[in-house]
Amino acid sequence: MTLCQMCDTQPTTGYLCAKCTRTLGEQLRRMPALYRALAAFLPPAARGATHGSRGPAAEAPLPVAEHVLDLRGPGGMVGILEKQRAELHAARGWAAPVLGVGILNRVALAAGALAHSVDWAAESWTDAGDFARAIRDLHGAAASVVHPRLAEERGTRLGMCPQLVTEGETEGVCGGPLRHYPGDRAVTCRWCGTVYEPDAWAALREWIDYEESNAALAQSS
Repeated sequence: MTLCQMCDTQPTTGYLCAKCTRTLGEQLRRMPALYRALAAFLPPAARGATHGSRGPAAEAPLPVAEHVLDLRGPGGMVGILEKQRAELHAARGWAAPVLGVGILNRVALAAGALAHSVDWAAESWTDAGDFARAIRDLHGAAASVVHPRLAEERGTRLGMCPQLVTEGETEGVCGGPLRHYPGDRAVTCRWCGTVYEPDAWAALREWIDYEESNAALAQSS
């Protein structure tokens, strides 16, 4: 038994625990709907001009940042999903995937194909953790626009808390999941209560990256 590459807490016989596998499948199945929903948040000019109108067009403020355009563009959702699908095909020894026609169709094909292989990835793919994190981040980027309240409630997962804690006569790393919530100045571990101020974030990031790289090496050995 090893720890899940995604949550770093639940044991698994493969690479992803049952909960993270289920979440990954749900995120992939939502991708086409998220892609369609993002269209409503594009700047007016990007949604196409209205023909037949008279008089000067009213100037409207941009509803969101330009990253919505990036998500719906060739290198956004579709690029990330197709890259993950190509890597999965290579890992399974399959031929390169055939692309669809039109970005929405390509998003649906890539997301659907990946969702179909989630169980295999969870049990057999050594890169399952990287795959799950890429989909989590992509889903979060789109959901933060379409469902901002939901994104705020869940926060952004950063990694495991490195604080040393003592329980009885045993001392060890807390290991609780750290999340940053919009509007919070600091990052607070909800397990041990340690508060990480912004001036500690660089060191915290280095420690998290170091631990995740060690975990990946351990999984591959």
